[in-house]
Amino acid sequence: MNVEELLDAQRRFFQSGATGSRQFRLQQLDLLARAIEQREGDVLAALKEDLGKCEFESYTSEIGFLYEELRFARKHLRRWMRVRRVPTPLLHAPATSRVYYRPHGVSAILAPWNYPFQLALAPVIAAIAAGNCVILKPSELAPATAGILDTLITETFPREYLSVVNGGPEVARQLTAAPVDHIFFTGSTAVGRQVMRAAADHLVPVTLELGGKSPAIVAADARVSVAAHRIAWGKFLNAGQTCVAPDYVCVHASVAEQFIREITAAVQKWYGGHPAASPDYGRIINEGHFQRLNDLLQRQRGFSREVVLLGSEPDRATRFVPPILCPGTTFADPIMEEEIFGPILPILVYQDFTDLMRTIAARPTPLAAYLFSESKSVQQQFVRNLPFGGATINDTIVHLVNAHLPFGGSGASGMGSYHGEAGFRGFSHAAAVMKRGTRFDPPLKYPPYGDRLAMIRRVMRR
Repeated sequence: MNVEELLDAQRRFFQSGATGSRQFRLQQLDLLARAIEQREGDVLAALKEDLGKCEFESYTSEIGFLYEELRFARKHLRRWMRVRRVPTPLLHAPATSRVYYRPHGVSAILAPWNYPFQLALAPVIAAIAAGNCVILKPSELAPATAGILDTLITETFPREYLSVVNGGPEVARQLTAAPVDHIFFTGSTAVGRQVMRAAADHLVPVTLELGGKSPAIVAADARVSVAAHRIAWGKFLNAGQTCVAPDYVCVHASVAEQFIREITAAVQKWYGGHPAASPDYGRIINEGHFQRLNDLLQRQRGFSREVVLLGSEPDRATRFVPPILCPGTTFADPIMEEEIFGPILPILVYQDFTDLMRTIAARPTPLAAYLFSESKSVQQQFVRNLPFGGATINDTIVHLVNAHLPFGGSGASGMGSYHGEAGFRGFSHAAAVMKRGTRFDPPLKYPPYGDRLAMIRRVMRR
C-alpha cells in the first residue's frame, strides 16, 4: 500500500469516528505498552546494532521514557479531553462558550535516527491520546530499529489506524507532500525547512522538533565538580548524538582550569583510559556522520586550537569517536558555526556574565540551554534574558523527562511542543464553540445603528 492509498484508508477510518472515544484511545495506549514490553529484548538489540548503545542507556533514554509517557497519558487523558468552559462577553449574553479539543485527523510522524525508538513512539503516544490516525516514517539510518518499529506496529494495530512506511528520503518527500492533516518532524533545521515548504502546498500544520547549538554556562559560583560531571554526562550520552546535548560550554575564567580537570577526570572514571573498549560508550550512527565529525576536528586543529582526545584517535572501521575537549575555543572558530551532534565539546572562557548573555542571545535560538550557578539573581538573569526552547539549571537534559513540562524549540530550533499534556494539545485543534440563547434577541447589533455607538463603547471598554 503506497502513501496515497494509506492516507485514503486512514482518512476513512478517522471519519468513521472510531478514534473519538476515551475508551478507544486508552485501549490503544494499553496495546502499545504491551507491545513494547513484549519486544524489549529486540529493541535493546536493535539499538546496540544501530548506535552501539549499552542496555542501561537504551532502557533509560528510550524504553523507560516511553513507559513514563504512556503512564502519564493514561492517567490524565480524561482531564485533557474534558470540554473547557470559558467566560462569554456581556455583549453576547445570554450565551455559553466552550473549547473542544478535536484531533487533527491523519498525522504523519517523521522520526530521527539518534533516539530512533523513543523519538518515533513518543509523538505516536501523543497522537493516539489526541485521537489521531498515524503514518510513522522511521529513520532509514537506524535500520535495525526501523525494522522493529515496523514489526511492532504492524502486528499490533490495523494499518488504517496506525502504520509504518519505511524507506529513504524519497518516501519522506512523498509523505510530507501528501495532503495529511498534520506533520510532526524531528530532525535537522535544514530538513525542517524542506518539510515546511512541502507542507505549505496543502497548508498542512507542522510541528518541528529541531536542534541548534545548546550552550552550557558555568558561572563563577558554580559547584564545579558537579557541573563537570553533569555536563560530561549530557554531552557524551549516546556519543554526543542528542539534540539537547550541551553543544558547547562557557566557563568563567576563575574556574576554567578546575572545570577542565574535573571533566577529564569524570570521563576517565566512567570510560577508562580507552573508551573504545568501554561497554558503556556508544558509536557514531554511520560513516557519513563519522566523516563529518572527523572533518570538523581537523578544521579545528587547522585553526591552531588545542584538541584533547580523552581516548584513542577516531576509528572509521568501528565508527568510534572518543570524548574530545576543545579548550580555548572562541565564537569565531569553525566548530562554532553549526551544531556538532557528536562527542566534541568546545570550551569557551568568559569574564562578564551579562556580556556573555548578550553574545549568546544574538545567535540562533537553541533547543536547550543550561546554567550552573548557586546565585538566584544569576539564575533569574539567565531565564529572563536568554532565548531557548527549554532549560535546566544545575543539570543537563533532564527537563525533557518531566512529562508535566512542554518540550519544543523556538525559531531555528523548532516550533510547537509535546510530551504530556503539551503533546495532546499539539496533536489537537482547540475548537471554539459559542452557544447563544434564542428566547431573547436584542436588536443592538442590527442596523440601522442610529445613536448606539456611545453605548457600545461603554460596554466594550469594560
